[in-house]
Amino acid sequence: MPIKIPDTLPAFETLATEGVRVMTETVAIRQDIRPLQIGLLNLMPNKVKTEIQMARLIGASPLQVELSLIRIGAHRAKNTSEEHLLAFYETWEEVKARKFDGFIITGAPVETLDYEDVTYWDELKRILDWTTTNVHSTLNVCWGAMAAIYHFHGVPKYPLKEKAFGVYRHQNLQPSSVYLNGFSDDFAVPVSRWTEVRRADINGVADLEILMESKEMGVCLVHEQRGKRLYMFNHVEYDSTSLSDEYFRDVDAGVPIKMPHDYFPHNDPTLPPQNRWRSHAHLFFGNWINEMYQTTPYDMDLIGRGES
Repeated sequence: MPIKIPDTLPAFETLATEGVRVMTETVAIRQDIRPLQIGLLNLMPNKVKTEIQMARLIGASPLQVELSLIRIGAHRAKNTSEEHLLAFYETWEEVKARKFDGFIITGAPVETLDYEDVTYWDELKRILDWTTTNVHSTLNVCWGAMAAIYHFHGVPKYPLKEKAFGVYRHQNLQPSSVYLNGFSDDFAVPVSRWTEVRRADINGVADLEILMESKEMGVCLVHEQRGKRLYMFNHVEYDSTSLSDEYFRDVDAGVPIKMPHDYFPHNDPTLPPQNRWRSHAHLFFGNWINEMYQTTPYDMDLIGRGES
């Protein structure tokens, strides 16, 4: 089944060109099924790029999915036009009465700040609490994952001496997990962050289980069964050029930055990078959506009411 997004959303044409099946409102209404409702709380400055990255992976599912774009109400985006936000986004205040099968909270370029110093921290805490009653399964990504695991479990983040940046080998620690169906034992994942969470702190929380880890970069993916939450600290959703875009942006700005690890062929930044994580990104999102579909109530009013 295709993903349902607004016809005029910039991601629509991009995804259709890539072969991702997208559908219009008219076509969606003709299908007598309940689509999965997934909300995307987009905290990234370049919202269009993040919309495409997430919709590309969600749209690969064989299930019909309706994607809702959501933003923080008290925060003004610097890299996305107000016209785009008004046309395609709702604030959380406008959707908080709804129920969602799935909800994604993205990263944000604020990870070097203390959580309490982030201007929208109070609203984000309310959103995180709201997911416990109005969302069946939540996927938290990068800073969003660090913020969520801190809010719910007090797991701290630690600053790194230099940016964790590049493509790193990761290990499948729980091959029997429904979220890792089809994963190989060893696989590549893009990493781009200035902070980390640590295994010792996570091991101290009974509800948390580490699913993916890198010897060099540490914890990558954590599952919380009771809260139906996933914490993804790295970027399986990244485009082929996401790391090179970050690298050349900093180089052009005169910001000290090392070349991303194991990313450019032969460590030559003049050569186009090869995407070595795309298949596992699709597997991960497909597994998440399938598990959501298998366990979410058909009657959405039952979400958050102790459903199994």
